[in-house]
Amino acid sequence: MNRINKKLQDNKKLLSIYFTAGYPNLNDTVTIIQDLEKNGVDMIEIGLPFSDPLADGPTIQESSTQALKNGMTTEALFNQLQGIRETVSIPLIIMGYFNPMLQYGVEAFCEKCQELGIDGLIIPDLPVDVYHEEYQSIFEKYGLINVFLITPQTSDERIKYIDSVSNGFIYMVSSASTTGAKSGFGEEQTQYFKRIANLNLKNPQIVGFGISNNQTFSQATQYAKGAIIGSAFVKKLKEHGVGSISEFVKGVIG
Repeated sequence: MNRINKKLQDNKKLLSIYFTAGYPNLNDTVTIIQDLEKNGVDMIEIGLPFSDPLADGPTIQESSTQALKNGMTTEALFNQLQGIRETVSIPLIIMGYFNPMLQYGVEAFCEKCQELGIDGLIIPDLPVDVYHEEYQSIFEKYGLINVFLITPQTSDERIKYIDSVSNGFIYMVSSASTTGAKSGFGEEQTQYFKRIANLNLKNPQIVGFGISNNQTFSQATQYAKGAIIGSAFVKKLKEHGVGSISEFVKGVIG
């Protein structure tokens, strides 16, 4: 069983953390992954930096730019992740844009992910129908779960289609804006969380965008299986370095 599916069976609310590979420094990637697991994080999204990250807010865009300047590439990330499964057992997901994967070769990319022990991919700019028609068989051949994003603007019909194609979890974007930490969720977002919960989808949902602390984590997971923190963690790394990971995670899960 894929590690993501196994983790989703845990009887608890899950915390997934996103960070940009190669940031703050090129060789921090593995240390960050290991420290996140040691401190109780359930899943990790490793961001593959890209020069035109459309869905990302300023904090993650800046980290991507710096990671690219540091020398991070697809090949460099794969080299860093060699042997990662000797020390890390939680699910690892690569989040990135489709262009670098196309350049690498989609099948070659998936094959490499399987070899390294990557469990899934999140590709915000790969439409679900294109994936379904052209790439699903390749992903499944290499045991990879592809995670799709939904937003408050996504129709129920589209969400049900995404649910039918998915086999892990659905990434429930909390708002229509780009990524970034917020102080809390308003009535509109709460209604959206409830609307999705009432669809009774077969795949659990994990909420992302706008989660930064214990309060927003608790609010987001009231109607979902878990929550993803990205910008707030990347900001912490920028300001306090990799030594601040334990403090950050404790502040979220208590």
